[in-house]
Amino acid sequence: MKILVTGTAGFIGSHLAHRLLDRGDEVIGVDNVNDYYDVSLKEARLARLTCRSGFTEVRQDVADRSAMEALFVEHKPERVVHLAAQAGVRYSLENPHAYIDANLVGFMNILEGCRHHDVKHLVYASSSSVYGANEAMPFSVHDNVDHPLSLYAASKKANELMAHTYSHLYNLPTTGLRFFTVYGPWGRPDMALFIFTKKILAGEPIDVFNHGHHKRDFTYIDDIVEGVIRTLDHVAEPNAEWSGETPDPGTSKAPYRLYNIGSNNPVELSRFIEIIEERVGKRAEKNLLPMQPGDVPATYANVDDLISDVGYKPDTSVEEGIAKFVDWYRDFYQV
Repeated sequence: MKILVTGTAGFIGSHLAHRLLDRGDEVIGVDNVNDYYDVSLKEARLARLTCRSGFTEVRQDVADRSAMEALFVEHKPERVVHLAAQAGVRYSLENPHAYIDANLVGFMNILEGCRHHDVKHLVYASSSSVYGANEAMPFSVHDNVDHPLSLYAASKKANELMAHTYSHLYNLPTTGLRFFTVYGPWGRPDMALFIFTKKILAGEPIDVFNHGHHKRDFTYIDDIVEGVIRTLDHVAEPNAEWSGETPDPGTSKAPYRLYNIGSNNPVELSRFIEIIEERVGKRAEKNLLPMQPGDVPATYANVDDLISDVGYKPDTSVEEGIAKFVDWYRDFYQV
């Protein structure tokens, strides 16, 4: 298939593009390579893709309406995986406008492109952050998620609502994937594993929020990519049993689906740090700090729908995943 993947200079997008190319798909990769974090890392990810047959690089901003219209006209993708977004909960407190431009305007342009060019399936990245103030664990796609705690979370919830509208109005199959704390080789420098590994190796103190009592459903990158591919191949269909009297948030009468992709095994942040210390071979100096605005104390994914619909459950242990990341980090940065 010819598949448009947005965010191919990013962590998840670059891994996904390799997997799609490995199985023989043609990938049109879109990224604006912005400077939210280290551009050289993004360029290094892209360099591994641009040398591969079947990959076409397009440097564009998904928020550029005319550029995206032209892209769909030129390349005519059969399916779309939309991963490009302004990420980060804490950064959304500093630069909220970036989230409106990338996550709302950009997503609108993707929806319009899919609508007008007969795209057979749109899969897009949502986030575990949409669960916000919810406390019932594990988080289920069938739960109400109307209490986001950050603008980032609100933008991802808005994407789900926008997708449903297009599924309803234009019969566009859409699948939203709520990712739970993705980590692994080629990961993002703004995330905990990257920051902790870098600072522990350098002998610098690390900031540990909520005094290390956070729990996160850390999900290894290969597990995320497997979930994306399986859901991409499983085109969203209407739920014939859906009722407006007892509306199910995770499905619809329209061809619309939501899935959690998480390890289904939350790990306390303090234990996560211990595993890094063991792999690095050095103890961390910790600055224990209170919880940050916008953060949630715990995430925990219910993946029953992923198992029942596409036969998949993430299974990489955090010990194995951290070991692979630390080995990659030492090699890439020659530490």
